[in-house]
Amino acid sequence: MSHLKSLDGRGLYRWAVNAVQVLTERRSEINALNVFPVPDSDTGSNMAFTMEAALAAVRDVEVEQRSDVVSVARAMANGSVRGARGNSGVVLSQVLRGMAEAVQTEPFDGRTISDALNIAVKLVNNAISDPVEGTVVTVLRAAAGAATDAVAGDRDVLEVASAATEAARVALARTPSQLAVLREAGVVDAGGTGLVVLLETMMAELSGATADVDFTPGETTGTHGTPGYLEVMFLSTATEEVVDRLESRLAELGDSLLVARGEGEAQFHIHSRSAGQVIEEAFGLGEVSGLRLEVLPGQAVVEKPSRILLALTPPGAIADLYRGAGAEVVEVTGDGDILDEVLSVIRRTRAGEVVLLPNGQLTRRELVAVDNATRAVEQSITLLPTSRLVSGIAAVTMHDPAQPLATATYEMGEAASSMRTAVLRRAAKAALTAAGPCAKGDILSESHGDVLLVSDDAATAIEATAARLLDAGGEQVTILTTEIIDGERLGEKLGAEVVVFDGAGMASTGIIAEIGVE
Repeated sequence: MSHLKSLDGRGLYRWAVNAVQVLTERRSEINALNVFPVPDSDTGSNMAFTMEAALAAVRDVEVEQRSDVVSVARAMANGSVRGARGNSGVVLSQVLRGMAEAVQTEPFDGRTISDALNIAVKLVNNAISDPVEGTVVTVLRAAAGAATDAVAGDRDVLEVASAATEAARVALARTPSQLAVLREAGVVDAGGTGLVVLLETMMAELSGATADVDFTPGETTGTHGTPGYLEVMFLSTATEEVVDRLESRLAELGDSLLVARGEGEAQFHIHSRSAGQVIEEAFGLGEVSGLRLEVLPGQAVVEKPSRILLALTPPGAIADLYRGAGAEVVEVTGDGDILDEVLSVIRRTRAGEVVLLPNGQLTRRELVAVDNATRAVEQSITLLPTSRLVSGIAAVTMHDPAQPLATATYEMGEAASSMRTAVLRRAAKAALTAAGPCAKGDILSESHGDVLLVSDDAATAIEATAARLLDAGGEQVTILTTEIIDGERLGEKLGAEVVVFDGAGMASTGIIAEIGVE
């Protein structure tokens, strides 16, 4: 069988499909090799998930462009950067990004492979704050060097891929001699193994040994860790300057910091004991999406009993925000029995400890009913005094799962109660208030039962309310709102850090914004 001289878009996609298949088949094997930087046994799953995200992005490529290797490579790169999971996923996304940058024009040949691997080496070195020898970085560099030599020797595309693959295999076999933790565990590097899989499947595609495939997505794979400190992952849409600033700030909040840069966006990954601060920094400096938190193993002080945070929220973006921060959520819609829903979640999770955040979503009677009902369950239930959604966010960001329940809830409760809050809503009718007369539809700013001000403009009311709350001091303003607010500009005017979250779910309650000052 004669081998291919180059790849078109369909051939590149066919390679990716087979790479996902092999990564999925060998997922458990690669996971078992995962002992560095933390033994969370998820490298195989993360690489398969990230490659699947690359494939999913190709679905958005116009049918007539699916044979165009440039379009397919660019889609894969963008999809993998957005969907990168874990250290290994970030590295994989940079390999695909290197491929997209290398194949600016057809054909996809031996020089393309060499350029892609060498660009990937530079991107990965930029993405990883402290590259370590004996990891996938070493294996990638060896493959790039061999590909460069093969191109210089005027080898064809299959010979270039073969040279890169063989060099990667040799480098992988040597990783235990470079990294003590691998040597002690008797394994080779997990991420390097995944990279060898990608190169081997590329060789198979170029040799003509793979069957044709349709442009359809496969299955997403993934695993979960056991309790410990947190892995935080998110996509930040921001300028290069803002990404640099965010990277600098996050470097002080954890380890294993990775930044995979794309066009106008960057995928961040960090292991941190201060996940709340990481999230605040992220939302404070850019537009955040795809926020995910996963618990890392082997670091928890308290492993039993397990604990969940259970937050009551309106449906929509606010519920997603709490879920992204690691909380279980009961969406309060006004339909059904909220008490039954709360008890159902508590029983379903079987957590030994439950911290309940009402967030102002329950009436006093409902709070009493929930408190009485939870006394009948076996778990330890703590009802936290979060009277607003913004105070609930403050509490969640202070949660330390490694602390005993009493200590953790004390710190969370202190964060919630020390936050000065206000809520902005539209007046249901004309009235005379402590801040002056209001017409129906005017915006009332209320704090602890007092009307602070009346306004007919939402943005003006939000700014004025935040300023009033800051009169007593404070460093950070948190705003949940249905309005479009430029947090950075408002922060400059107020002389404080401003974090703005989408509060679309509040619209059904008539609330325009919640504001909290810490």
